[in-house]
Amino acid sequence: MELDELRTISESLKNEVRRTIVGQEGALDLMMVSLLCKGHLLLEGVPGTGKTLLVRSFSKALSLNFGRIQFTPDLMPGDVLGTNLFNFQSNEFSLTKGPIFTDLLLADEINRTPPKTQSALLEAMSERSVTIDGTSHDLGPGFLVIATQNPIEQQGTYPLPEAQLDRFMFKYILSYPSRDEERAIVARHGHQTSMPALDEFGIRSVANLDKLEEMRKLVSSVKISSELIDYIVEVVRGTREHPSLQFGGSPRAATMIAAASRAYAALQGRDYVIPDDVKFVAVPGLHHRVVLSPSAEIEGIRTTRVIEEILEQTAAPR
Repeated sequence: MELDELRTISESLKNEVRRTIVGQEGALDLMMVSLLCKGHLLLEGVPGTGKTLLVRSFSKALSLNFGRIQFTPDLMPGDVLGTNLFNFQSNEFSLTKGPIFTDLLLADEINRTPPKTQSALLEAMSERSVTIDGTSHDLGPGFLVIATQNPIEQQGTYPLPEAQLDRFMFKYILSYPSRDEERAIVARHGHQTSMPALDEFGIRSVANLDKLEEMRKLVSSVKISSELIDYIVEVVRGTREHPSLQFGGSPRAATMIAAASRAYAALQGRDYVIPDDVKFVAVPGLHHRVVLSPSAEIEGIRTTRVIEEILEQTAAPR
């Protein structure tokens, strides 16, 4: 596979998603990067910004198995992973697989379920396998989690712990659409009040798992110079020294930014990384991995602004 073919498939996939989704180009780009890096993505936005429809449309354009879990306060780990049930006919236990056994998993409103159930995803997101009654089960190379959460509700929600957040490659905050985009949304979806049926929009699959593996192999060959590696390290280390941050990014953050930069460069048709690639993925790649200091929170300083300030202050290689 060549870079031109990768870019063509990427644009075709995004065009299929645009049949239902208006705007949200940043989210689409990060979904493509996550897909190519085997990374997971957390989408945060107020109700009605199209988070669930975006993920459903994205999965429809891929020939991957799709699963969805609607997280609720009473959901148990076994409801996610599955369980071994005794079969009286065969006189032995058999595994009843949970919805996590899929390729692309939509973890809808992930912050509505208690930490006990949230932790059921930890092994799956890190190792792409789950352990049930001491037996490990592989989830396959296509396994990808795209989670959504609502930031404005506090009652009945459970904030994701740092260990869980660190499993996500990106956290992206969906903003309200522009006036023209919102008008286009109303014109396209204003005839119905429920979630639209994707079949009526004619979304077709443009890539399967084999093609995806070829694209991933090509991304791994994208070159990143030693100067850019130094730049990534300095940016991440800068988060540990900034006075507005109580905790900075970990070494895992640096490796994920490097991998994401390679994927984003490939999506732009380049076989080498430039500083702008790093800057594009750095904010969503670090946003959920740093913690504001108490004084910064009191002053109303935004995490995004702190990361942007660090990027501005760190000299990029020419």
